[in-house]
Amino acid sequence: MSGETLARGAGAGDDPGRVAVRLALGCGPLVVAAALTLAAVAGPPPLVYQYVPLVLSVVVLGLPHGAVDHLALPRARGDPVTPRSLALVGLLYLIVGGAYAVVWFLAPVVAFVLFILVTLVHWGQGDVYALVALAGADHLETRTRRLLTLVVRGALPMLVPLVAFPAQYAFVAETLVGSFDPGAAAALEPAFAPPVRAAVAVGVGAAVALALTLGFVGAGREDGSRGRARGPWAVDLVETLGLVAYFAVVPPILAIGLYFCFWHSLRHVLRTMLVDPVAGAALDRGAFGAACRRFARDAALPTAGGLAVFAGIWLSAPRTPGTVPDLIALYLVAIAVLTLPHVVVTTLLDREQRLWSPSA
Repeated sequence: MSGETLARGAGAGDDPGRVAVRLALGCGPLVVAAALTLAAVAGPPPLVYQYVPLVLSVVVLGLPHGAVDHLALPRARGDPVTPRSLALVGLLYLIVGGAYAVVWFLAPVVAFVLFILVTLVHWGQGDVYALVALAGADHLETRTRRLLTLVVRGALPMLVPLVAFPAQYAFVAETLVGSFDPGAAAALEPAFAPPVRAAVAVGVGAAVALALTLGFVGAGREDGSRGRARGPWAVDLVETLGLVAYFAVVPPILAIGLYFCFWHSLRHVLRTMLVDPVAGAALDRGAFGAACRRFARDAALPTAGGLAVFAGIWLSAPRTPGTVPDLIALYLVAIAVLTLPHVVVTTLLDREQRLWSPSA
């Protein structure tokens, strides 16, 4: 299936706003490169400043990026938004998100591990879409290669920091789990042991090497013009190796905050704009401000709802947050609760756009 069709949604074939696509694909790598350079030259900033991107994510791309889930699927299908479609998404968030919130209160260690796994899948999912639909990655010509790329791209932000910054990773895990059961985080200690981290490093490294090698072999196979077809593979190569270096050098709290806002969320926001006929038309004619205002309008009320979820978790958590890390921990729990139903919607959007049916 062509990248253009994927970008617009099933059944549509208009040319997407190419400048917007380039901005979305370029902004994240630029932020990553800048943070990597500063971390390598000047060293990590004080911990309090590392939380700034996560704080900004409340209103800048992060929390709002999933706030148009109630509109994305009908728009991708070319269907009107109806009270029934809104109610279905609302119920999804209420039931799936509510059940996951209960897990945080009853079994916070299980909830934390699930958060890592769900985020791995979702962030990998987002990068596969960006590579196939926006970068035209013909080297991901099979479902197996796309699944492998999903695992690799999701593992980089979730597992490389575990190898490179075990103490900070353990600190974050402890603050999240400890908000509900201060003693439970001890159950995660084996994950930070050197043998486990070494195994994770070998596994992630092998997956990266395999994915990039298979992509290189597959690039250009269909049309024989290997030089041109390997351009998207080169994008994949540079992004993948750049992310490995980024998450190995930049402290994880800062690295995840920047990545969440300016890599994953920005690309997903563009995806929702491209399935919206009004925002998509605005992008086509270069009216980026109009497209952004439409997204902001659509996302405003659901974002407020997300803040209400955060407030509810904050008020009901057994341990009252007394520090910035404690407060951010509860915000991340709220993000986790909202992410699970968001992944369900994104998976349905993938299916609608046939992201996992390369031969369609």
